[in-house]
Amino acid sequence: MSPTDRPVSEPDPGEPVEADLVELYALVAARLKEAHARVRALDVSEPTRAALTRSLLLVTEAAKRDLPEAARRLARFTDELDSGSLPLAPKP
Repeated sequence: MSPTDRPVSEPDPGEPVEADLVELYALVAARLKEAHARVRALDVSEPTRAALTRSLLLVTEAAKRDLPEAARRLARFTDELDSGSLPLAPKP
């Protein structure tokens, strides 16, 4: 396959990552950092704080595989945090 026949979605090895993707990584990282700080500052039980932290860790893990989906999940998490609809603490 010649370089001109290569699919558009497959970048050449050594090509710089697209600027938009780099910006999205930076945005998600900054928002994750902010969300973690907000969770630490909440006046909630430790089980509730742990559940919120686990949710953020799942978003972090998702960012490794699907950055746009992680950004959407983080936005939903932040919206829920803003509205005060916190997840229930896990049952013992």
